[in-house]
Amino acid sequence: MAQAAPRPTVRGPTFIRLLARLAEADVAAPGASLPDHLGQWLDWKHALSLAAALDSHPAAPADAATAPDELIAECARARDTLLVAIDNEPLLAPGAASTDDTDFAPYRQVYLTRQRAMQAAAGRLRGRLRDALMAASPEQARLTEVDAVMEVALTPREHTALAKVPDLLAQRFARLQAGAQPHWLDAFRREMQSVLRAELDLRFQPVDALLAALRTQ
Repeated sequence: MAQAAPRPTVRGPTFIRLLARLAEADVAAPGASLPDHLGQWLDWKHALSLAAALDSHPAAPADAATAPDELIAECARARDTLLVAIDNEPLLAPGAASTDDTDFAPYRQVYLTRQRAMQAAAGRLRGRLRDALMAASPEQARLTEVDAVMEVALTPREHTALAKVPDLLAQRFARLQAGAQPHWLDAFRREMQSVLRAELDLRFQPVDALLAALRTQ
């Protein structure tokens, strides 16, 4: 009897690989380079703003920059707080009691709550880091202008894409439930926690990049 061909390994960031597994989908390698993708994502207004930011010549800062160590510690605390909230979410604990194991709604609400917390923290820290870099040097001030343009241009796409994650989890919940395997709910809870951790890493990538720039000053 012919056997089905094995599913190809999905390469890329952990978050993408986890979503592909949830959707039981094959994800092909990207056919275009990052600049090509950016050319499709940025409209002409954003492209002009980006060009202006790249060509800008900010003046030397007049005020002292925020102490890097303070901001680095603040970013670490915020990330740790979000991670602890994910790991200690009562609904996702192994063997946690549930009023209705057939209802995904409570899990959707938990995911949306964690998404909002991640979005708020990452946005706030990104702004704080830009303020610090703006006061550090003209070169880093130019970087903050580029980052601000990219945030405005790409955030709507990010929101649209990440808003679909709870739907993928709902589909996964339904498939595991239909399979009726022992401990299927605990398996789903572990998967959901993994997806939340991976999304946290994704949302903090701009923060990590600005932190790296701050450390070089």
